Amino acid sequence: MSAFDNKICLITGAGSGIGRAMAVGFAKAGARVVVCDVNEERARRTAADIGAAALAVTADIGDEAAVTALVGTAIDAYGRIDVLCNNAGIMDTMALPADITLAEWERVLRVNLTGTFLVTHAVLPHLLRQGGGAIVNTASEAGIRGGAAGAAYTASKHGVVGLTKSVAWAHAKDGIRCNAILPGPTMTGIADGAGFDPAGAARLGPVLALGERLAQPEQMADAALFLASDAASFINGAIVPVDGGWSAA
Repeated sequence: MSAFDNKICLITGAGSGIGRAMAVGFAKAGARVVVCDVNEERARRTAADIGAAALAVTADIGDEAAVTALVGTAIDAYGRIDVLCNNAGIMDTMALPADITLAEWERVLRVNLTGTFLVTHAVLPHLLRQGGGAIVNTASEAGIRGGAAGAAYTASKHGVVGLTKSVAWAHAKDGIRCNAILPGPTMTGIADGAGFDPAGAARLGPVLALGERLAQPEQMADAALFLASDAASFINGAIVPVDGGWSAA
């Protein structure tokens, strides 16, 4: 049997980048995958590439009603959720704290942190009812550093790290494990069209240069698959850099 035979995995942000690689990876390992993305075309494309083992669902994870519908669709289709990968996220403009607008702050926190919370909050009752499950959050190097992104993204990913630890601690006795990966620079489209703030980008440049090696999305997906698998059955609340050594600098 493959590692995830008969398992149901819900993955957000699965239309591209790391989320797409996760969806493909879990499906290859035997899982049925709920491919969630805010972009319907991308979600459908990923699901089509996987085939019968995938279900495409379009949802804005920052909207509570949309999240409720997303999880309901997954349960209606498969009856359970065994693995949740909270991967969806957006980049900020790298604006420094004195320069960021309230609109940008709220936009980034709404998706990266509130969205991660909303999906987790909606899935937890099902994990509790079935006696366990695994959650893998996609945080970031910016979740442990102050100089890897702008103020909004940095705060949001620090929040994801804190949420990960809180869920892990609160539900360890319920058979629920919650861990996070911290991707370093990875070949994804998250920064496309971000329109970086020049002052912020210049200030952050020296730190960003330390992570000049680019990873492939599949390398992040491999880490997520491990953390969700029975091979990591005693790993809970871990914050795992997947950065080629960037965090060791």
